[in-house]
Amino acid sequence: MKGPLFYSKILLFGEYGIIKDSKGLSIPYNFYNGALKTNGLQSETAIKSNTNLKRFVDYLKTINSELVTFDLAALQNDVDAGMYFDSSIPQGYGVGSSGALVAAIYDKYAFNKITVLENLTREKLLKLKSIFSEMESFFHGKSSGLDPLNSYLSIPILINSKDNIEATGIPSQKSDGKGAVFLLDSGIIGETAPMVSIFMENMKQEGFRKMLKNQFIKHTDACVDDFLKGDIKSLFSNTKKLSKVVLNHFKPMIPQEFHELWKKGIDTNDYYLKLCGSGGGGYILGFTEDIDKAKLSLANYKLEVVYNF
Repeated sequence: MKGPLFYSKILLFGEYGIIKDSKGLSIPYNFYNGALKTNGLQSETAIKSNTNLKRFVDYLKTINSELVTFDLAALQNDVDAGMYFDSSIPQGYGVGSSGALVAAIYDKYAFNKITVLENLTREKLLKLKSIFSEMESFFHGKSSGLDPLNSYLSIPILINSKDNIEATGIPSQKSDGKGAVFLLDSGIIGETAPMVSIFMENMKQEGFRKMLKNQFIKHTDACVDDFLKGDIKSLFSNTKKLSKVVLNHFKPMIPQEFHELWKKGIDTNDYYLKLCGSGGGGYILGFTEDIDKAKLSLANYKLEVVYNF
């Protein structure tokens, strides 16, 4: 048995801000994916995944049954028979590895599940998001539920605020466009929980809260609007502002060896970097008006283009 594929995601804008009601824009990223499998449990990775699933099943038994119910007997049987999540999605890279797993489990084992084929009203999207938030909390301690939602629906999601999310269309890519969004591999595995706790600790300071509202959220919201409207000139101007704010106020989330590189992008305008997910390692997200320039400037790093303007 091999289940359907669930894809990774990229939160283009909104990391940290969405905790405090900024806008956000999340898109599926089909380069990586994962599926549930029940045959060939030999590799170390498969065995580790199966062990994790056993713990996840125990956790799912404790979820409020008014929110969601699962065919736990079937799930337990499959896990006991060696089921694992076969995934190419790198873990700790900010592209939603646990989100895809949560989506796959919900898809296969949830009773009365909401499907992509239905009319996805705001209520249904919010219900899915709260189910996924509850499920994914097993992996992160506190989850917004957005990663699994994106993976499950495989469509771009616009977050207007915590209680207002909608499926959205994004401008179609120009395959020959020079402008690009890219992923830069930091070569370090990031962990979400410690980064989120640093953020929560910072939120206790009034100065940090003010900066978040007046700068970080303001620029994030502007970037989302620009991107959806296809206003590239304004998008790059706002992304530069956002990149500066992150460098000045989110230093712990940027691996030390990337501080200079981050600043270089802002100074030269060759590219602008921002966090991809919670930071601390994994991928860093880059925006550039000229991908050839950015590649030259970042010649020592591995870049993956995810979207062309």
